[in-house]
Amino acid sequence: MNVFGIVLGIAFGLLLLALAIFVVRQQTFALIERWGRFNRVVGPGLHIKVPIMDRVAGRVSIRVQELNVSIKTKTNDNVFVDLLIAVQYFVDGEDKVWDAFYRLTNPQAQMESWIFDNVRAKVPGMTLDSVFENKEEIAKEIEVSLSARLSEYGYKLVRALVNDIQPDKGVADAMNEINRQQRLRVAAEHEGEAKKIIVIKEAEADARSKELSGEGIAKQRIAIVAGLRESVKDASDALGVNAEGVMTLVLMTQYYDMLTDVGKNSRTNTIMLPHTPGAVGELREQIIASIMTGKATGAAEDRKV
Repeated sequence: MNVFGIVLGIAFGLLLLALAIFVVRQQTFALIERWGRFNRVVGPGLHIKVPIMDRVAGRVSIRVQELNVSIKTKTNDNVFVDLLIAVQYFVDGEDKVWDAFYRLTNPQAQMESWIFDNVRAKVPGMTLDSVFENKEEIAKEIEVSLSARLSEYGYKLVRALVNDIQPDKGVADAMNEINRQQRLRVAAEHEGEAKKIIVIKEAEADARSKELSGEGIAKQRIAIVAGLRESVKDASDALGVNAEGVMTLVLMTQYYDMLTDVGKNSRTNTIMLPHTPGAVGELREQIIASIMTGKATGAAEDRKV
């Protein structure tokens, strides 16, 4: 019986010790109540409380925490949009643990209500484009408003962020299509400018080519005329005939040379014109008449000058 009592006493003592000892983790504070009334706040480490009389009412972490809130609201241009708001906060030291634990039953739910109230007062007055352009302003307004309210309850706000803005899928698709069409238009304008430059350069090259070709033909004709002039003069002096007779001989020679070249190619498509000596003579007379007309015209223009 004595042994049983000893064992029972030891067991009861161990139970009381187990009920009396408790541990608080780093960056955490525990609130102790005695008979239901607040007694004290204890920090990290091993602690002892009076069994039955004392109890750990709760634990409050002073580490930075993050609350993510998704808010659906409507913009001024009647577009429904989802905003993902992230709020980073912490309990502002040991002396604020009591306020953080006892003054708010559910701090995160209360913060969500404040954020909802702030966003739904701000965003409906803005267009969708303005929401995207001024998300930093929205976050700043949430930060200022929430900081003032949280400070009353022992919390301190680190930062408020607008992490994402998600308009309705149909609106997002329409915005993407507008962006795509704008980029296609810019691409088409650049392509048109490139084609314009190519056409201009080709035209300039063609004009330059024709200019050079004309200069070459002009120089060729000058050389031919000079050669003919020398040939006619030499033939006139050697044969004792006038220039008209020499031209007739040259034309006849070139004419029959042409017939020889045509005859060498059996598959020629050349159309033969009248080639009797009389026709050649008429051609000679036409050439001489043209030359004389040109000389007369030039003399007349010289007299006018």
